[in-house]
Amino acid sequence: MKHSNQQSTGERPAEQAPAESPGTQPTSGPLTHEELQLAARNHAMPLEALRRDVTPPGLHYVLTHFDIPDLDAAGWHLRIGGAVERALELSMAALRRDPAITVPVTLECAGNGRSLLEPRPLSQPWILEAVGTAHWTGVPLAYLLGRAGVLPDAVEVVFTGADSGVQGGVPQHYARSLPIREALRPDVVLAYTMNGAELPPQHGYPLRLVVPGWYGMASVKWLQSIDVVKAPFTGYQQQTAYRYQDSADDAGRPVSRIRVRSLMVPPGVPDFFTRQRFLPAGPVMLEGRAWSGEGAVAAVDVDIDGTWMSAHLDKPIGGFAWRRWTLPWVADPGEHVLACRATDITGARQPLEQNWNYQGMGNNVVQRVRVTVE
Repeated sequence: MKHSNQQSTGERPAEQAPAESPGTQPTSGPLTHEELQLAARNHAMPLEALRRDVTPPGLHYVLTHFDIPDLDAAGWHLRIGGAVERALELSMAALRRDPAITVPVTLECAGNGRSLLEPRPLSQPWILEAVGTAHWTGVPLAYLLGRAGVLPDAVEVVFTGADSGVQGGVPQHYARSLPIREALRPDVVLAYTMNGAELPPQHGYPLRLVVPGWYGMASVKWLQSIDVVKAPFTGYQQQTAYRYQDSADDAGRPVSRIRVRSLMVPPGVPDFFTRQRFLPAGPVMLEGRAWSGEGAVAAVDVDIDGTWMSAHLDKPIGGFAWRRWTLPWVADPGEHVLACRATDITGARQPLEQNWNYQGMGNNVVQRVRVTVE
């Protein structure tokens, strides 16, 4: 089986379903009708938006598993229960009276880069742009769990959204859990505003969870209940989806923190259809962003036609928010290939060749941009 980060052509059986469904085989064929439906519903961040410290809501990536719930904040309540000393039921008005924090957070979909794998896992066909950074404001989760009083033998906290549907043949509300130690971090927030404004419907109105450093699947939207539990949560989105698997029969490892990644703003201007880049000869400032859920970004290296150089790093805007990098380049006429590669403070570095996995998760292979200098 060939494992690379290039697409090829071919055909596949029409009955195949998204990759998170048990028994589905990845394909080397063209994009399917099901993938195109998902691509039309979901939204990637245009790479030129990397120029901004903060991503406007309309440019920030969006992934919705089921339908976007139509919720009225006036009648909405958040329920907190399970292995706690006292159950809570809170209205939005009550939550807004609680202490609030604002955290800048880079969120990235765990499947970012999936469509570049060969064979391609069948699900939302992200290329590179499933990312965005926003200021999230709301109540610290640890504060509310403190009010409820977590029992000593609790092991996880389960978050359930109002969105519901069927995945892998399993009817469900979207639900995920966090270990107690992660849920009690001071920067995990139940957010009701994004960049200072009310949450848009697609971003989880009226309330969502935001877990800094974790892939986006952990940040449950349209939050309706929080349950503290004494045994590990075994819901579909925890035990079947979002796992690093070598094959369909492999139980795999759970996806959690964001792997180190950098992206470049493609320089010049694009061809409409191919997105091939064109720019005039002369000085140009290459720029982009780098981030990691495992620790701060320590370095970004930029490759120009096989020669690696160290980029300049700006100060980060937050502990789990991306960091701007720049590198001046004098572009000579001709065809060039540019790349960027980040390293975080743990020593983790982006791979030059992607390690394939069955669900297409955590794909942080080095981005390459082809440009024509005229």
